[in-house]
Amino acid sequence: MTTLDQHLERFLRRAEGLLERLEAVLPPAHPREPDWKRSFAFRWRRKPNGSGSFLQPVLHASGIALGDLHHVEAQKRQIEQNTRQFVLRRPANNVLLTGARGTGKSSLIKACLNAFADQGLRLIEVDKADLADLPDIVDLVAGRPERFVIFCDDLSFEEGEAGYKALKVALDGSIAAQSDNVLIYATSNRRHLMPEKMSDNAGYRHGEDGDLHPGETVEEKISLSERFGLWLSFYPFKQDDYLEITGHWLASFGCTPEQIAAARPEALQWALQRGSRSGRVAWQFAKDYAGRLPDDASNA
Repeated sequence: MTTLDQHLERFLRRAEGLLERLEAVLPPAHPREPDWKRSFAFRWRRKPNGSGSFLQPVLHASGIALGDLHHVEAQKRQIEQNTRQFVLRRPANNVLLTGARGTGKSSLIKACLNAFADQGLRLIEVDKADLADLPDIVDLVAGRPERFVIFCDDLSFEEGEAGYKALKVALDGSIAAQSDNVLIYATSNRRHLMPEKMSDNAGYRHGEDGDLHPGETVEEKISLSERFGLWLSFYPFKQDDYLEITGHWLASFGCTPEQIAAARPEALQWALQRGSRSGRVAWQFAKDYAGRLPDDASNA
């Protein structure tokens, strides 16, 4: 190789390296439009190089159905009706699902997607850290024929977090009207989405007629949850409810009625070890129990 060839090779390597660094910091000139027909569920993702965010299709979405959810009939009926109104382009509310962990809050939203996806419902999951991007997400889907649920799972805020204000404005606080093809469904273990402290009570005051008025701190914590039009509360399951849910999932794995009955003592012990009789715990036990059955027993 001649000296000229060596210099040229070094130059090309340096040029390739420079182009790679430029591609890492520059946003794409023409971002790819999501395939709304092929995918029903999406995640809002930030690019690792900080050059922007994008919608990532969920390739293997949960297949849970409304019929798989037991002992939450009232909550199921309300969110199903609200979602039906939404896909039919009738007035519908943003929804806040709160209460005991593992009782089906997130599963209910996923089941609604599966029930109404054929009617144009789409779901976009947004992490709490990315809630400041809500205006961009709404602008991205505004005017499309599909109906979009923005899903915020397991929300809780500390005082001063940016996402708290962004969600508050997106719900009902901006000069711009909320797009009529977008709703926000959120789950939380906290009714008011923020921690409640003993010091908050110091802000309460009594009126002359004895009425109790909350202070500014309490008002601020309540104001976000009040912007959701529909509240659904979830409660811990009773023992019989937990066993029934366990039986449902065991049956879905092909267990016979005899095997389901024999599994009851282990199911109760499993729940005791975890300190919870929730639907999630029932599902986890059913997977473990059915997976340990011998092939000849599971096919009996």
